[in-house]
Order: sequence, then C-alpha cells, then structure tokens
Amino acid sequence: MDQQEHKRRIRYKGTHPKTYDEKYKELQPDKYQETIAKVIEKGNTPAGMHRPICVNEILEFLQIQPGQIGLDATLGYGGHTTEMLKCLNQKGHLYAIDADPIELPKTKERLGNLGFGSEILTVTNMNFSDVDQIISNSGLFDFVIADLGVSSMQIDNPERGFSFKTDGPLDLRMDPRRGISAEQRLKSMTQDELEGMLKENSDEPYAKEIAQGIIAEFKKGNRISTTSHLRKVIEDSLSFIPKNDPDDEIKKSCQRSFQALRIDVNQELEALYLFLEKLPHILAKGGRVAILSFHSGEDRLVKKSFQYYFREKVYQEVARDPIRPTSEEQNSNPRSRSAKLRWAIKS
Repeated sequence: MDQQEHKRRIRYKGTHPKTYDEKYKELQPDKYQETIAKVIEKGNTPAGMHRPICVNEILEFLQIQPGQIGLDATLGYGGHTTEMLKCLNQKGHLYAIDADPIELPKTKERLGNLGFGSEILTVTNMNFSDVDQIISNSGLFDFVIADLGVSSMQIDNPERGFSFKTDGPLDLRMDPRRGISAEQRLKSMTQDELEGMLKENSDEPYAKEIAQGIIAEFKKGNRISTTSHLRKVIEDSLSFIPKNDPDDEIKKSCQRSFQALRIDVNQELEALYLFLEKLPHILAKGGRVAILSFHSGEDRLVKKSFQYYFREKVYQEVARDPIRPTSEEQNSNPRSRSAKLRWAIKS
C-alpha cells in the first residue's frame, strides 16, 4: 500500500502569521476555536471566514416562521443562512444560491455538518440575476435575503485577486470559469472608459489621474497582471497628493479602484438590476425581502426599485430609510461600517 506523503504546515517568521496560507489555525475554525475567538475579539475577521452583518435586524424584519419557504440569494459563508435555518426549526425549506463555485461546496459541507441537509436546504451554484429559474422547484418565497458585499473569504485569499493588500493575480471574478479577468478587462478599456468606470462604480475623486496612469503603463509596454502592480500604478498616479499625510488618501483610492473594477468585471450592477426586476415575481403575498448593500450605486438601485414597485402597489410597504449596523457591530466588525439594509413587503 502506498503511504501518503506527510505534509508539514507552512512555517512563518516571528510570533504571528502574516500571510493567508500561514494562518492555518484561522483556516480551521472547528479545530482552533480559541484562536478564532481571540481574532474576533480584536475586531478582526479570521482568514477564510466571513462574519454576517445586521443578523438581528434582518431576522427581526423577516419574522421567519417554521414551515415557510425562503431564499438566501447570496449564500457566501452561510452566516445568515445558518440563523434563518435555525428559525425554520427543520420545518419548511431554504433555498440558497451563490455565483462563487469555489466557496459554495465548502459552505454546503459546513452547513451539512451543522445538521442542515437536503431535507431542509437546497444549495445551487448560480448568479442571483437568474433567480427566476428556481421558482419551478421552490414555489414562491415567504422571505428573501441578499447580501451584496464581497465575502471575507474572497477578499482574504490572495489567489482570488480581490484585495490590493496582498500580492496575487489580478482576477477579481466571482466565478473564475466565466467572463474575463480584471487584467484582461483593463487592457481592453480606453482612458475615457476607465475614468467613467471609476466614477460610476466607486465615486473615485481621482478617476482621471488613475485612468491616465493605467493607460501610461500600457503605453510603456507593461502588463498589469498582479494586484500589487495595479496598486503601484495607482500610488504613482497620485504622487501629486501633498506629502503631509498621503497614505490614507491613497489607500482609499486603492480600495475604491479595486471595488470599481470588481463591479465591472462581474457586471454586478447589471445583475442586481435583473434581480430587483424579478424579485416581485418570486415573492409570495406578504413575502418579505431584505437587501444589504455596501456602496452608493447598489443602494441607489435598491432604493429606486423598492420605491417604484411601492408606487405601483406591488409592494405594500418599503423601508423609508436604510438601517445601519449598530455602533457596537461597527466597532467589533469594521467591514460592516458601510452596510445599509433596506427592506420591502409584497402586497
């Protein structure tokens, strides 16, 4: 019998792991619960995990009852789904979809280990823009949730290319099997298109300068194939910012630029528009929907859609103002700070 080669864990310098792969304890939350608790206590998100936002506010609004049929349109790590399944108490059914084929099976297995099998949960790899395709099996939904944020597992994994903080391939696709990477997308755009994308998708105040910098890099005959290279191009484009304290300003521009590119690569606003158009047709009478958004473009689309269908009497009630995470949640989970929660109830 062949003996399987023993693989030693990655060693790291110093007292604390710094890179994603070195954080072997955080990547095994079931085995190292004490480490996970310490990371969360410090206000951080453990590597490979995602902390759900506005859980109490969402559950309070949805008023889930055992026997109901629900949908999590953005499964992610499964934090919201876990709490909704608890409310169902093994009665009814929850459907969960997600566009990410890499994280989806991990979440399905994790939920199965918690006792949520196929009798109560159906998990499907699909974009929520195609949500109408599951109605023939599920029937109309009593409650729906959509969390439009990128999961921490995606941000923290350098191989996915979602963050400028660590070096990795400039990809940014939710589903790496579909569409083109961020590297290819950048290469195909004109300066005007780049500037427009940065303004529309992230309200970037230095959109013109960053677009010029990217085009200038291409004119030198260079590829922009990694997250670190794009970050450097952005930093060099903003070298004119006064030297007294430019770091924070440049960091914010990097965050906004990566966000804008991610939204463009995954056609997120187009997908959200389709989802919002189909939403009234998948909700049962009195059905409730809650949507978490994380930037102004998303929130505008959700707000306008809810208000339009309210005027058309398709929704009997919609949120007048967005609900924000409590100050306690924002302090304990900094990634929640930009979140806005809006809701609607079907007539």
